[in-house]
Amino acid sequence: MGFSHMATAHHFLLNEDGGAIQVETIDGKDTKSRDQIRMHLKHISVMFPAGNFEAPMFIHDKVPPGVSVMKRLSNEINYKFEAMDRGGRIQIRTKNDEALKAVHEFLRFQITDHKTGDSLEVGKRRP
Repeated sequence: MGFSHMATAHHFLLNEDGGAIQVETIDGKDTKSRDQIRMHLKHISVMFPAGNFEAPMFIHDKVPPGVSVMKRLSNEINYKFEAMDRGGRIQIRTKNDEALKAVHEFLRFQITDHKTGDSLEVGKRRP
């Protein structure tokens, strides 16, 4: 990913129309990590719509749940990168029910595997 996991905080959020992948620096003055986060998330926001999920497969050493459906329904899912003060986020949105279920499965896997403490429920920030 190009940045330290120790210097950053990952969050995976579930929304009614999809969710978000959010990464921020812990230290607001760490502009090097902030810039690396933004570069990584911009890259992911181009890879995922093209059906390229190799980054999560490499990180987790397996195909995360939901990926096969997200690939198949890639034209039904929108990925939008947004810069944040300390990093960035990718908003993931869809109007397709099958794609939405897959996005939620993917994000729940990320929450559990990364042990972020984010809520596994739609619309909630933390348990």
